[in-house]
Amino acid sequence: MKLLSVFTLSVSAIFLISCGNKKTENPNLKGKWHAELDLGGDLLPFEIGFIQNGEKWTMEAYHAEEILTFDEVAVTGDSIKVTMGTFDAEIRAKIIGNNLIEGVFTKNYAKDYFVPFKAEKGEITRFEVTEKPSTDFSGKWKTEFLEEDGDTYPAVGIFTQNGDNITGTFLTKLGDYRYLEGNVSGNTFFLSTFDGNHLFLFSGELQANGSVKGRFRSGPKSKETFTANRDEDYELPDAFSLNYLKEGYDTFSFTFPDVNGNPVSNQDEKFKDKVVLVQIFGTWCPNCVDETKFLGPWYEKNKDRGIEIIGLAFESKPEFDYASTRVKKTIDRLNANYTFLIAGVSDKEKASEALPALNEVLAFPTLIYMDKKGKVRKIHTGFTGPGTGDYYDRWVAEHEALVKELVEE
Repeated sequence: MKLLSVFTLSVSAIFLISCGNKKTENPNLKGKWHAELDLGGDLLPFEIGFIQNGEKWTMEAYHAEEILTFDEVAVTGDSIKVTMGTFDAEIRAKIIGNNLIEGVFTKNYAKDYFVPFKAEKGEITRFEVTEKPSTDFSGKWKTEFLEEDGDTYPAVGIFTQNGDNITGTFLTKLGDYRYLEGNVSGNTFFLSTFDGNHLFLFSGELQANGSVKGRFRSGPKSKETFTANRDEDYELPDAFSLNYLKEGYDTFSFTFPDVNGNPVSNQDEKFKDKVVLVQIFGTWCPNCVDETKFLGPWYEKNKDRGIEIIGLAFESKPEFDYASTRVKKTIDRLNANYTFLIAGVSDKEKASEALPALNEVLAFPTLIYMDKKGKVRKIHTGFTGPGTGDYYDRWVAEHEALVKELVEE
């Protein structure tokens, strides 16, 4: 990696940066930067770009095919603050000279969550490549992750390698790790992504027997290991088989406040005799954001067919005003103009208590398909996002076919 891991600005210094009212064009900020987040012992690299249009600044983050745009960028003097899209998180930093930015990434809803952030001017290789790749990791890998508490979970690794560049993702039965990008050096790959709230860093080394042993960092605290073996035929459990209604239930009813505090039930007149999709989600959740990016425009195209969507938001804090503010911003930013209700906090056990007809809430998001009579016909656990390629296309086809069947009944 090209940047030093030494964090020279203290957290207090970042918060005490005096901006004043004078604005400047900051010509040194424009262009491409190689950024790193210091997870404590590991550096997570990614590429960003700053664009200026008049007095308005935009930051972009680049991961494989995806370009994430953050348009709430405040540049004053030599200080900069980037609000991370729909997430309640920020980068706060100082521009140092022509080629360096130093600061912190912070999650405003999490206590004492500060990750050192640095960026160096220029287009630099994401991960340092010290030797020519000796392995092509392209293909599908049957993967098992081992958590720190000893629990395991299965996944599929899906990679495409071109020279020393590698892209892909890991898909679990509860969702995927979004667009990953990195490099291969010798017989080891490195992959990373940063969506504005989630910090994912992977490395994997080919073993003599053809398997891969690797490490996974999710933010500054979570550390996991994994093993993987090539298997083009491996499939995860059917995402429509994991959730179901408890014995004695064939309907699913609830009442929660909308973003303005008004009680709304799926039994209300608005939803009668319609196909209703119930989305269990949170604005903090990367797969939920990806699903909402799909459902928002999809709803606009399909609502006249007699379809409604209800998003049940389980947020990072219990206060209604906080949750409502986060959801309103998500509605606005993602053009998701369907019904959203404030259902609780982002805890699977509490979410399960709030929705007692379900066997349990296994994943954020979960999508429940209800027919015109209000009966639950299918439940899809997790979301297979666009970073999974063919898996995403398969889910879209299944979704369209299922909705068509329910609409035509």
